[in-house]
Amino acid sequence: MIIVTGGAGFIGSCVQQALFRQGRRTVIVDYLHDQGKWRNLATHPSHLIVPPDELSAFLETARGVDAVIHMGAISETTARDGDLVWQSNVTLSQQLWRWCAEHEVPFLYASSAATYGAADRPELFVDGLGSIDDLQPLNLYGWSKQAFDLWVKRTVEAGEPAPPQWAGLKFFNVYGPNEYHKGRMISVIKVKYDELMTGSPVRLFQSDRPDVADGQQKRDFIWVGDVVNVLLWLLDHPSVSGLFNCGTGQARTYESLARAVCAAASCPAEIEYVPMPESLKGQYQSFTQADMSALHEAGYTAPFTPLEEGISRYIQEYLASGRPYL
Repeated sequence: MIIVTGGAGFIGSCVQQALFRQGRRTVIVDYLHDQGKWRNLATHPSHLIVPPDELSAFLETARGVDAVIHMGAISETTARDGDLVWQSNVTLSQQLWRWCAEHEVPFLYASSAATYGAADRPELFVDGLGSIDDLQPLNLYGWSKQAFDLWVKRTVEAGEPAPPQWAGLKFFNVYGPNEYHKGRMISVIKVKYDELMTGSPVRLFQSDRPDVADGQQKRDFIWVGDVVNVLLWLLDHPSVSGLFNCGTGQARTYESLARAVCAAASCPAEIEYVPMPESLKGQYQSFTQADMSALHEAGYTAPFTPLEEGISRYIQEYLASGRPYL
């Protein structure tokens, strides 16, 4: 049995689908609410769904757990309730770490590239516990992920109890099916596709930095299927522990992304640049690129999906097919 927190969410439900296909028994920890998140699980339901506020009681009697995949979190980069974010992103993660340590259960968890803050050069995106002390996230969400990573570092270095395998993944810009409930945090690919379908040009934010031209902001965009593959590989390699980047290792411009969306949707590439909202200025990462050497050195050799291929697959196999869910 594998516990998947956030298992009705974006990445979590894609992990759930892969485990379902493997015939693995899962318990999802998540709220379904009324946002249609149940559709993320419609073709691959879990054995059991546990509301997060009942997790502690469930863990008291849980037996036969093979792993915990902790994807649940408040992931909005504009979140402002510090107490709620700390409780959800740090306290709960600490609770699960301690439970996994006590019961000798592997623990895989979601960190974030948001921990890198204003880093703007490839050499600044180095993962591993030895490289995180001086990171300065730009928002509450990134800070909460950094706080837990630092707690893990202190715990491991102090020789305190730890799960037999633990791995944190710093997710970069993940895109793909089952993200439709995410509101403002939905991937830019889905947003640009929706704009095209209304007959509008693709709108991109103007740059808020004088040294970066409009449309030349770069991010490391990763297909959700590649994220799932990394998590499954970690499950199959219990000797691998550490804090790893999870991106493609290649930054791509927003202009390239916009043109790929237009091509996949068979629409002219009309791009319009609009002012960046004031709420994002000073908190917007104009460059991200995962240094993937640590994961490769750990033995992961599978290739990552090129951006144009991933966008084409997302649009043609899901968004435009009438069957948008995985």
